[in-house]
Amino acid sequence: MKKLIFSALAAAAVFAAVAPADAAQGCGRGFHRNAYGHCRPNGPGPGVGIAVGPLVIGNFYHGRGYWDGHRYWRHRDRWHGGWRYR
Repeated sequence: MKKLIFSALAAAAVFAAVAPADAAQGCGRGFHRNAYGHCRPNGPGPGVGIAVGPLVIGNFYHGRGYWDGHRYWRHRDRWHGGWRYR
């Protein structure tokens, strides 16, 4: 009988020590943390987005930078009559 009670108490302690998973993790309702710890909204995957139109070379896109036709750059400067992206 003592072994049964001890094993029941041990099982109860194991289940009590495991905390329930908190999906929000401090981000709030409808958000979760990604692998880098940033809060991201729950919803469709990365393949789903809003189509705004074609990218314009030399245009600044908030959160990304300047588009030069190949990649995004954070800074651009006047350089010999044109633009230099850095």
